Formats: sequence, structure tokens, C-alpha cells
Amino acid sequence: MKIFITGGTGFVGTHLSNFLLSRGHEVTAVGIRPSQNRINHENFHYISGDTSKEGRWQEELKNIDAVVNLAGASIFKRWNKSYKQLIYDSRILTTRNLVGSLPKDKKVVLCSTSAVGYYGDRGNDTLTEEEPNGDGFLAQVCADWEKEARRAEEKGIRVATTRFGIVLGKNGGALKKMIAAFRFYLGGPLGNGMQWFPWIHMEDLVSAMLFIMENEKMNGPVNFCSPNPVRNRDLAKTLGHILNRPALMPAPAFIIRLVMGEFGNTILTSQKAVPEKLLKHGFNFQYSGIQAAISDIVKS
Repeated sequence: MKIFITGGTGFVGTHLSNFLLSRGHEVTAVGIRPSQNRINHENFHYISGDTSKEGRWQEELKNIDAVVNLAGASIFKRWNKSYKQLIYDSRILTTRNLVGSLPKDKKVVLCSTSAVGYYGDRGNDTLTEEEPNGDGFLAQVCADWEKEARRAEEKGIRVATTRFGIVLGKNGGALKKMIAAFRFYLGGPLGNGMQWFPWIHMEDLVSAMLFIMENEKMNGPVNFCSPNPVRNRDLAKTLGHILNRPALMPAPAFIIRLVMGEFGNTILTSQKAVPEKLLKHGFNFQYSGIQAAISDIVKS
């Protein structure tokens, strides 16, 4: 397949590109960097462009089989009014430009990223893809993001909106920062640690993305998370055990909110999301348990 990836040189994009190339696919990635030096492969093509704006990058969409939309400004920063607008625009405008350039009535699949933040703060509720949209800034961003992606269905394009949990992978992401804290004996749960933590190992994420591309029955929202979400305190305990470090330094909720502002509330929310659709269609997780997933990443 010829596959086009926005945000193709980010944490997920780089792993996904390498995975697809190893399976014999051709990958065109677009990113904001002037150039990239992470991937050197004869079937990899990089384009520099701001996908929130119209540009020459859109010409590449005429002859593709699949699109993976990963572009979006990081949410892992302190928010203010202007940064929240950047979070929103980088996702909504990119998706709008992408959908507007996709060919009509051509057999194309669009895998457009969303997040389990779609559900808002839901406590102990088990969240399948059928659950409604929640409250809060990120929940609204996700709802609008998915709405823009679904516009591609008007062109006869199959659309899957992949709602990511926290991605655990090598050389980046949330786990890299957590490991650093634990190695300096500063690791522990966030707040009271009772909030549910939906997660997915990077190898399962990239495999699930290709699974959707190849399975014509997969469409609509798809939770990208392990079948076994864990509470934040259990994640901290597991990570501490694997690193042989104590998990005794909890970050009080009021400190998190003081330091991180509105984003601090977001990282204290609880989403017990489960991948009902992936399981229903026969996807097999390589890392369904948190201990095996963290062990694999830490040892590497």
C-alpha cells in the first residue's frame, strides 16, 4: 500500500513509519521540520509542511491507499488561551485540509487520531466505543476532531477514528519522563492514584493501525488501548518494581494543578477505556498486561 502520514516524524509517526516500511509498504510522511534524519529507506518520502495550512503537501494525496492522521500540537504543556487554540487548530485545521484533498470515490481508508479524552472524566465507568462524549476542553477537541474526519465519508472513504490511550514506547512519550523520575527516587502516583490509566504498547498500536487498514469491516471510533487498563497507583507500583525503585513520592493533586494549571486537571482524570471493537474483530494484543509492557520497554 501507499500510505500517507501526517505528523509522520513524531513519536508515534516514526515508529509507525518504520513498522510499515518493514512490511513492504511505501510511506510518505509530512512534518513541520525542514528535514528529517530518523528514517533512511528507499520507500520512505518526507515532505516538510504545516498541515494546518493548505500547501503543496496536499498534492501527494491523489494516489494513496491509506492515510494516518497523527498531526497535533502536544498537550503535555502548561495551557494558556493561545496554547489551547494551537492544540485545537493544529488538529481541526489539519484534518479539514486533509479531508478536503482526499480523492472522491477512490478506495481509501482514513485512520484519524483522537484520544480517550473524548469521554471526559468518567470515574469507574467502563468505556467502550459506544459511550457518549464527555465534558471538558479535550473532550470537545476530540469531538470536533472526529467530526472533521467523518466528513470524508461523504466522499465514499472508510473512516476510523482511533482513540489513543497513553502510548508506552521506547525513546519517548510519557513513560520516558516517568522512568527518569523513578531513577532519581522521585516516582509515585499522581494525586490519590485511583484514576484509571488507559494505555497501549507502541508495538500493539502500530499493529492495530495496519489491522484497520487491512480490515474493511473496521470503521467508526476505535479505542486504542490495552484490554487491561490499570489505576495510576498500580502503574506506579509496577514501574517502581521493575526499576527496583520505591513508588513512595505521590504528587499531590493541588501541586499538580498549581504547576500545570488546567492541564493538571486533565492528567488527574479517569478513563477506564477498553478496546471492544479491536477485540470483536479478532485483533490480538502482544502486550495486554502492564508488567510485560513496561518490562519490554525498560529492558530495551
